[in-house]
Amino acid sequence: VQLQASGGGLVQPGGSLRLSCAASGRIGSINEMGWYRQAPGKQRELVAGVTSDGTTNYADSVKGRFTISSDNAKNTVYLQMSSLKPEDTAVYYCNIKGRRWPTSYEYWGQGTLVTVSS
Repeated sequence: VQLQASGGGLVQPGGSLRLSCAASGRIGSINEMGWYRQAPGKQRELVAGVTSDGTTNYADSVKGRFTISSDNAKNTVYLQMSSLKPEDTAVYYCNIKGRRWPTSYEYWGQGTLVTVSS
């Protein structure tokens, strides 16, 4: 399975960005797709996730500002980020968890840098 992420960049505080991540290859069935981030000197943390039935979950720090969505037909997950803050600066990684008989799997994308700065 390959994950291709895009959409990172430099944005001013209060601005918006949209990240996309498309999965390809021997995907099987997807259980969940999500976004994690890692800021310099910090551990990687969950930002948001969406399950195959559309259930979403968010880190408290992004609730009300970020929206995760998915297009199951395209095996793609999106992260709409609004009201961005400098503390949102990090490398954002997409993640996929699924099943491909006879086992389950988990893969990570290559990461896309989001910098929030004036």
